[in-house]
Amino acid sequence: MERKSVWTAYDGSALTKLEQVNADYMNFLSDCKTERECVKEAVRLARQQGYSPLEDVLKKGQPLKAGDKIYAVNMNKSVALFQIGQKPLENGMNILGAHIDSPRMDAKQNPLYEAEGLAYLDTHYYGGIKKYQWVTTPLAIHGVIAKKDGTVVEIAVGEKEDDPVFCVTDLLIHLASDQMDKKASKVIEGENLDVLIGNLPLKNHEKDAVKAGILDILKKKYDVEEEDFLSAELEIVPAGRARELGFDKSMIISYGQDDRVCAYTSLRAMLEMENPEKSACCLLVDKEEIGSVGATGMQSHFFDDTVAELLSLNGDYNDLKLRRCLKNSRMLSSDVNAGYDPLFADAFEKRSASFLGRGVVFNKFTGARGKSGSNDANAEYLAALRKIMDDNNVQFQLAELGKVDKGGGGTIAYILSLYGMEVIDCGVALLNMHAPWEITSKADVYEAYKCYKAFLKDA
Repeated sequence: MERKSVWTAYDGSALTKLEQVNADYMNFLSDCKTERECVKEAVRLARQQGYSPLEDVLKKGQPLKAGDKIYAVNMNKSVALFQIGQKPLENGMNILGAHIDSPRMDAKQNPLYEAEGLAYLDTHYYGGIKKYQWVTTPLAIHGVIAKKDGTVVEIAVGEKEDDPVFCVTDLLIHLASDQMDKKASKVIEGENLDVLIGNLPLKNHEKDAVKAGILDILKKKYDVEEEDFLSAELEIVPAGRARELGFDKSMIISYGQDDRVCAYTSLRAMLEMENPEKSACCLLVDKEEIGSVGATGMQSHFFDDTVAELLSLNGDYNDLKLRRCLKNSRMLSSDVNAGYDPLFADAFEKRSASFLGRGVVFNKFTGARGKSGSNDANAEYLAALRKIMDDNNVQFQLAELGKVDKGGGGTIAYILSLYGMEVIDCGVALLNMHAPWEITSKADVYEAYKCYKAFLKDA
């Protein structure tokens, strides 16, 4: 069933709201290029809307009541927001879950070296990338350096107009005959994704004078030593702000839209909720791009431990009530889908593809080939969601990731489904997924925001 472009359905007031949402979203993309930056901004916005940190709520020890707003942060890389509804928590929640990590390059723990008068940072790429896409493009460095005295220095270089940027170099075409014969996966090797950061030698230094110059700059600006790299988390990402794309300015091109397009719209929908009948939750997590592992990924117990704390505040916690709360919940796994690209039509089955400008995308299952590793949402849940979308005038489409045997991918959906709750993937169609610069339609961003608001209210 073909869906039409949603642009034709908007009147003047809708277009004004659409542009407002997208302008705010572009600022979020530009200012929040790491999971830490996303959490920091989410907390700032949540506090403006009256949310209190869980630790403060626990200290007071008062029972929760309808309308209470709480947030919990996990290691500065994941955050969960809750608004208590009229119904008991045991009856379940309406949950929006997105991830805030994106493919990138990470500095290794002993990264700084000099070779033939050039200083580099040695890196290890993170997530699924086409390595050749990351060379010869301006890069920025974001992250933290933790010192032994307990201080944490925040780093963000390459975003301001007067900031320097950084780069991974490539071989000139005149000498690249052997390189051009390689498979795309081998054109640039992972160990060659080293970032060029300097060329000016420090005076009165004989050995590694350029490296010494870089260390001198770091000492003066941040008061850090080379040894402090051992406890640093530095992420190398594309430099530059999100931009409008096309003569008609109908699209957005930016780094990190997988999955910050769903994270931002979920967060905004959550912050605009007031007095829900059923408790609402927005969950923004780390590590999805590498399997949702680790203490800040969805496979950790951060989420269910936090829900247990909320139940305990009313003095009636037990394991069975926690299990009932999770089982009775409904969730949208807010994540992107592959947008149909006519230039690569062979990768898609057109009848089951998602298209830019045709609304938010529901993906009944992800996984690979024979649905391996997928969460497969049940038909009854899909029917209920269709009604919610239609009742709230949300434009949507249903799609798969691509042709059955072309590959595949996954989200956090299958992890939440293990609790027995109803879960489905729901997000925005994306061009250039996992590339340094990804593309969305402003209309789809707006419809996702409307979808997430409708879900929290009516699911």
